[in-house]
Amino acid sequence: LQPPEKPLQDEEWNRLRENFQLPEIFEEVMLNSMIRCNSHIDVAKSLLTHMAKQNGDIAYNMLVKYLTLCVQQGQVSEIRDVYDIMKVRFKILEIGAYNLLIKGLSNSDQWRMALTILEEAKKIMIPSRTSYESCIKAASRHQDVKLAFELYNEMLAKNIVPTLDVLQYFFDFSMGMKGAELQKELFGILLYLRENQIYPHKTFMQSIKLWFESIPGGNWRGQLTNIKDSGQCPVCNHQLEDSNLTEEEYNNLSERIIRDVIHGTDTFRKTSPQEFKAFQTFVESRLPFDIVIDGLNVSHIKPRKMQCENLFEAINCLAKENVRLLVLGRKHMLINSSNWKREIMKEMQNKADFFFADNISEDDAFLLYATLRSGKHCKFVTRDFLRDHKACLSDSLTRHLFRKWQRGHQISKNDGFFSVFSQQPAFRYDCVVQTTGDTWHIPYKDVFEEKYSYRVPRKWLCVQQKR
Repeated sequence: LQPPEKPLQDEEWNRLRENFQLPEIFEEVMLNSMIRCNSHIDVAKSLLTHMAKQNGDIAYNMLVKYLTLCVQQGQVSEIRDVYDIMKVRFKILEIGAYNLLIKGLSNSDQWRMALTILEEAKKIMIPSRTSYESCIKAASRHQDVKLAFELYNEMLAKNIVPTLDVLQYFFDFSMGMKGAELQKELFGILLYLRENQIYPHKTFMQSIKLWFESIPGGNWRGQLTNIKDSGQCPVCNHQLEDSNLTEEEYNNLSERIIRDVIHGTDTFRKTSPQEFKAFQTFVESRLPFDIVIDGLNVSHIKPRKMQCENLFEAINCLAKENVRLLVLGRKHMLINSSNWKREIMKEMQNKADFFFADNISEDDAFLLYATLRSGKHCKFVTRDFLRDHKACLSDSLTRHLFRKWQRGHQISKNDGFFSVFSQQPAFRYDCVVQTTGDTWHIPYKDVFEEKYSYRVPRKWLCVQQKR
């Protein structure tokens, strides 16, 4: 359905509707088409006027579609008019309308109105990330730095994860600006990257570097580098943090994970307490293991291969020099099938201990329990990122320790030529944003990745303050 080029009279709209195969949804389809073709606003207005005459008023979803077109074209006075109509006619709006109103107004000289609408939305819902970030960008553009950071901190307090785009924006608009408070907030963003194991992409890293170098009287200089295997930075000769946890850190973490994550959450929704008890008894009688393998996860590494062959390859690769392996399997693996050959299973069971859980069990709890109970040296193999478990840990220090432990103990698939597995990281140093006060070391990736990844970057930005 092609929208008309110019506004139409009532009879012309009626004629178009009659010729349309589904007249009852004509207006909706027409407005969608106008959004797609970015029609002139007067054409859409003439359709709305026609609808008001026909039906006495305009339905909520039609107003939202018209609003979408107004926002698309930056028609600020129209956006305000639609808002006034909606406010009178509807007690509350839903999140989509709030997003549009805030987005449309925050990009204009009426940006403070967007903040008023955000406040209104807060009374009935948690506003979306998009709404918060539109307001943050508007405040930044108008030099209201304090407000921008207030909104950012409010987002974090509500557990809304900011995009890397808005984090980069903070560094971009703060170039050359003075102020200890501002510096503290931006250092806070770098520590947020550290705590959440987020690696900025190259353009974001460049913004961080330029911001440091633009601080008036700061004397900061940034240089790109690769860290030596020993963990020493070739630029400033600083030794990066050790990737190992101290005995005390390890014991605290182990205790917290077993208490908060394994016993404290929904582990047992998919696992019967009896089964987990049986698993604990099994593990305790065979401790310690050197490597714990998530068998089902690893069996899917190469989709074209038989699942038991993938697992067999992994076990052969890891079963060296009397290494003690525990494989977490599923009961269906014991049934001879096209993916699970009995003779291969037998051979694997000669090289590793196997625990076969029910087919619906949640393996992560088993994996974490067996690894932590085996001690500091024990590694685990899975391609999962275990993000949910980090979220169950209540304080940021424990979350940081969990990530640090994970970085040093998770073995994941690597597309290396020689073997399916490589230890990630094979480093003695911890691959995470870190500072000594007068130096910052920031690992970065060449490209933006939406998905969090445990692939550790090899490239670093070293920023040091010259005294």
